[in-house]
Amino acid sequence: MIDGPVDTGYRGRFAPSPTGPLHFGSLVTALASYLEARARRGTWLVRIEDLDPLRESPEATEQILASLTAHGLEPDEPVRFQSRCHDRYQRIIDDLLQQGRAYRCICSRKQLQANHGKHPNGCREGKVVAGDRPYAVRFALHDEDSHWQDLLLGDQHQQVNAETDDPVIRRKEGFYAYQLAVVADDIDQRITHVVRGSDLLEMTAQQCQIYRALGAQIPAWLHIPVILNEQGQKLSKQNHAPALDDARPANNLLSALQALGQDLSGLTNRDSAADILQTATDRWQPSRIHLTAR
Repeated sequence: MIDGPVDTGYRGRFAPSPTGPLHFGSLVTALASYLEARARRGTWLVRIEDLDPLRESPEATEQILASLTAHGLEPDEPVRFQSRCHDRYQRIIDDLLQQGRAYRCICSRKQLQANHGKHPNGCREGKVVAGDRPYAVRFALHDEDSHWQDLLLGDQHQQVNAETDDPVIRRKEGFYAYQLAVVADDIDQRITHVVRGSDLLEMTAQQCQIYRALGAQIPAWLHIPVILNEQGQKLSKQNHAPALDDARPANNLLSALQALGQDLSGLTNRDSAADILQTATDRWQPSRIHLTAR
């Protein structure tokens, strides 16, 4: 039996988008976040980031949760669905608009590209009013030379440029965007540590500014290398990554542990998922994770 959480203050999460079944790259991320939480005797959560109904399906959600269960990756609290949090996201956006920390934007991507990221319609100056025409809402960044310490990658540095980097937080179609929802839910769920793929690293400095605008403490970050396919592309649903075979949880977990550089001695595919996870928790060393994708 894997040791359960105690009140260590550590709270981590795995937050997939339900655009398809769980694949190997997602399993590696889920397992890393799970082991980091378990090794610290913390709480591990699962959140379904179902923000875009045009790209998602209920079947994918069911498949993802079934795969996690098949691999013994059970959260400590009920699964959260972002599609049920719209009212909270809208309240946050309304507050940011009122404070001047967000603005309505009617610019197209083509217009922004032609204008080097500047808003030709005066959006950032508040010249767009509700009801004129369809608009997105963007968070108003400020110029910043951002530094932070990643728990795996070490010292990190990103330059944030006001206006040209301003992220969309609600799309023109009315859908709430990742950059807002991920921060809002991490705050609401009291997430203290975020383990995720390094493909999201470039968003970190922007998200730190949103945390501060919402008066919240920024979590600790641990970015792991993404898994690549044979063509050198990120293993993803967009690149047609095959679904996990849930009938082979031991094989999948051992392969994921190998991708994370962990000690596999004595473990075999005849072991149960629970036994593999317990041994992996006892041996967990993030410092063994390869710093380049494999």
